[in-house]
Amino acid sequence: MSRLLDLVRKINESGESLPFPGIDPEAYLKMKETDDEYSGYTTPTDEIIERCKAEGIKVVTGKLPESGNIFVLPAGSNDIEMDSIAPHQLSINTVENEHLRELIRLTTKKEI
Repeated sequence: MSRLLDLVRKINESGESLPFPGIDPEAYLKMKETDDEYSGYTTPTDEIIERCKAEGIKVVTGKLPESGNIFVLPAGSNDIEMDSIAPHQLSINTVENEHLRELIRLTTKKEI
């Protein structure tokens, strides 16, 4: 857990937004299914993606960092409830930031 929080801190040290690496194709399909099933409960996936492309992204923790809840938001948003993407949903292939790459690896849920 502390490793994840350490990575979030390192990602945010510069205070600058990161380039949006895109969404993992499999995660994208699941996100779209959730959009359809729970329409109106969060910002639509495609809208979040467009904002991330335009603004870049930032990585934040929830209100209780020790809970381990970590979210990726468009750089201009502070709305975890409506605008968040889970780190494991990002496409790792184009991630330049080594700390973000490790965060994605550590949060990716492996299917057994």
